[in-house]
This record gives sequence, structure tokens and C-alpha cells, in this order.
Amino acid sequence: MLTISSSANPKYKQLLSLLKPRERKKTGLFLVEGIKEIEMAIAGGIKPVQIFFSEEIISTENVLKALNIKSFSDINNVEAILLTDNLFNNVSYRETTGGIILVCKSNEKKLNDLKLSPNPLIIILESVEKPGNLGAIIRTADAAKADAVILCDALTDLYNPNVIRASLGTVFTTQVFTASSSEAISFLKTNKIKIFATYLESAEWYHETDFTVPCAIVMGTESTGISKTWLDIADKNIKIPMLGKIDSMNVSVAAAVTTFEAKRQRNFK
Repeated sequence: MLTISSSANPKYKQLLSLLKPRERKKTGLFLVEGIKEIEMAIAGGIKPVQIFFSEEIISTENVLKALNIKSFSDINNVEAILLTDNLFNNVSYRETTGGIILVCKSNEKKLNDLKLSPNPLIIILESVEKPGNLGAIIRTADAAKADAVILCDALTDLYNPNVIRASLGTVFTTQVFTASSSEAISFLKTNKIKIFATYLESAEWYHETDFTVPCAIVMGTESTGISKTWLDIADKNIKIPMLGKIDSMNVSVAAAVTTFEAKRQRNFK
């Protein structure tokens, strides 16, 4: 196994560069750290191309479990590299990683690949910009067993480390797609899926909305809300009662409230 102890090493420089969105987009590579997240990535069919180990804190048992293998000889076509502790810590986005970071190839999917249940429930996120919110919503989609999350005109990339961490790795096992708003609208119309926009004006209370039909819940950002593109084609606007002094809540919380109301109406099926 190759050991890297210098920050000038080209392989280490490339690893470090993947903390930047531009490099992730350019190379199609991203990082996964954290034993649970790695387990979820492997379960979701993500294939690592490189594995970086910490010289000090590596736990062989945890690594083998996360990679779902019995020994390192089971890994084919994956470069294994040992990093000195200081170099590893410079890359690590979190304090507890289990001593392993994977470099993986992104797997961009098209909307046509989306597998719909007989009665679909989809979460649409327009122009989401905060990775933590995106990750939390994907985790909600997993918990509620929603059909999919569709990111429209996203302002953050799907494989941002904060997205992976906030989703607890469910970004790899949930159907998540990126598309333009026009592509998403066309898909929903073709599949006869109702569009419910979370918007205060001309809206009905979310708990009075019939979520038992095939539907998509559209969420915007707290700063700009939902665009006219979506409002013009929405079948109805829905809102959550705000009983305090503010008129909105965090988008990830709003997504959880509306999604689980939909599941409640469907008897959590």
C-alpha cells in the first residue's frame, strides 16, 4: 500500500481539490467519509476508485464492514493509499471518520430512470442553496419512503460533503435527480402527478389538502420562495399555519411536515 507523507504529492493534491465544487464537477469525483455514510454508498451501488486510510486512527474492522468485504484482497481496481495523520486531518470534513475516506465516481441519473410507485409522492426542491437543508430533506424522503427528490436549478451540488453528512448517506440510496424546472414539469405532467406548491398566497391549509392522489410537493428557498414558473402550473398552493411572530420556517422542516402529512393520509404506506 502506498504511503503519502508530503502535501506536495499529486495524488494528495487531487484529493484535497475535491473539497471544491468546481473540481467535483470537472472530474466527476467526490468524497465519502464516515462509516455509516460509506456503508450507505456501497449499499447504493457507488463504486470507489480510491481509498485513503489514516495512519493513526484506522479501524480495520470498521473499514471491512463499511466496504462489505471480508478482506482487502476482495477489492478490485481500487487504489488504496495510506495518509499520515496530519494530511488525513486536512482533508477530513468531520472529526469522526473511522479513519477512511473514499473517492468515488458520481452517478448522474436522468429523470427517465425514475421508478415510480403506483401512487407516487415526490419532493421537488427549486434552487436549493444550503447543503445542510438538502441533506436533511433527502433524509426525510428516506424516512417517509417518498418516491424521489428532484432538484430543479440547484445552487449546490448533490455530492457536497454537507449534503452527504446531513442525509446520513441516504443520498446514495434514495432516488435523487437533478433537472431543469421545465424538464421536471414535463415529467410530472406526463405521469399525471398533481403539483402542490408551498406558497402563502391563494393557498389552502396543508392538512386540508388531499395528498392521497399521485402528487409532488414543491419547496422553494426561504429567501426567494417558489418561482413563477412553478406557481403558474401548480394545481394548488398549500401552506402551513404560522402561529408565532414569523411567517415561514426552515425549508427542511416544512418539507418534513408536509411529507409526513401526506404519508399520514396514506396510512403510512
